[in-house]
Amino acid sequence: MTRDQSSAAKIWETAYGELQLQLPREAFDTWLRNAHLIAHEDGTYIIGVQNIYAREWLEHRLKKVIARTLSQIAGRGVEVSFVVWTGAPEETDLREAGPLLAEIAPAATEKPEFEKLSPGQTGLNPRYTFDEYAVGNSNRMAHAAALAALDTPGGQFNPLYLHAAIGLGKTHLLHAIGHEAAAAGHRVLLVTGRRFTNDLVAAIYSRKTGGYREKHRSLDLLLIDDIEFIAGKDSTQEEFYNTFNVLYEHGAQVIVAAGQPPAAIRKLDERLRSRFDGGLVVEMTLPDYETRLEILRLKARQRGFDGRIPPEVLEVIAEETAESIRELDGALNRMIASALINREAPTIRTAETAINQTRASAQTLGLEDVIFAVAAYYEIEPEGLTGRGRSRDVSSARQVAMYMAYKHTNTSLQQIGEALGGRNHSTVLYSCERIDDLMQTDSQVRRDVQAIMESLRPQGISQGSEH
Repeated sequence: MTRDQSSAAKIWETAYGELQLQLPREAFDTWLRNAHLIAHEDGTYIIGVQNIYAREWLEHRLKKVIARTLSQIAGRGVEVSFVVWTGAPEETDLREAGPLLAEIAPAATEKPEFEKLSPGQTGLNPRYTFDEYAVGNSNRMAHAAALAALDTPGGQFNPLYLHAAIGLGKTHLLHAIGHEAAAAGHRVLLVTGRRFTNDLVAAIYSRKTGGYREKHRSLDLLLIDDIEFIAGKDSTQEEFYNTFNVLYEHGAQVIVAAGQPPAAIRKLDERLRSRFDGGLVVEMTLPDYETRLEILRLKARQRGFDGRIPPEVLEVIAEETAESIRELDGALNRMIASALINREAPTIRTAETAINQTRASAQTLGLEDVIFAVAAYYEIEPEGLTGRGRSRDVSSARQVAMYMAYKHTNTSLQQIGEALGGRNHSTVLYSCERIDDLMQTDSQVRRDVQAIMESLRPQGISQGSEH
């Protein structure tokens, strides 16, 4: 054990004692009694706990307290990460575990097992296709490069590196490319940088690295979104570099997307930077008015409002929302949700109200956001949530929407009930309590709620004040 690791162990031991004094006895015994230091690397303390319930409780309720205590003892700012670890503390080899465990993403599961896709699975979202993709001056080159890569996979545009700010359509384009390639009979996989990292960690844990490498290296097209996530993670970058080389040598196409050009990503392995720069790097910029208007038409059609929104209303939204595609989406969603909730047709006035609300709530979560996020996740129409339907699937999704709206927006029980099917406040409260209980006992419900929250966060929306 190195001097740094020995010091970290002593700091954790001291902090553990301090936390025992700070926290109520019941809380400490329930969540921290069996916690122990697994690894330490560059100011990050990896704490092992016995089950996923303890990990999630500590992550969401006590992480700040633990990090603050460790920081005070260490005399420097530190980060804390919790993982499920069933081995005894004395079985942990900090020298081997440290570099690997430090790469675990926050969404690691209780029993790590890498996601091995069955035949036909690609990781692609069925809604993101070229048919639903608006092309304009802002993304014309990226679109053309994507088509060229599809025409001659593994050719001159390999790798193809797409970069753009959040909300400008690079993820949609990645999925659309994947769908076209899959339709042509190619073996395709799309993963995020986070998923690539988590799967690697899980594969090493379970000693299934052979299967992991077969999954990623026996492809015709590998697409990776948010590639910057792997920067600074030595084991992951090494794995991706080797995977890229195998695919490249076999004529497979690699396409990645990021928020920045390769030169701007801190801690990116120089070999990867060189590989990316050696392909084609394309930037996607803010869409112009005509492109924004076409995007709105496509999205209105997706939401079943094709022909139900007057052209001048869409023109107002296109004219006044130019920051990102997600700002367009947010304003359109709010306007449609308002029309559904109030049983009225969209107008210029409701469009302007939706635009103002979208801007004012850039850092908060609104009822309309929850309605559309829940509907999209469960693949039901928003009208199903706002209507009075009582099918099991719709009722369960509506209860989740009520729970999330109450927990994460500033909307009253009465307002939530009126918007979601005309229910009274006691029905909403019952739904909230039921989902709250299921969050503690049903891992699927817990994963559903977490996934819906994740779908909202990229839009620049953060969690609002809890009631």
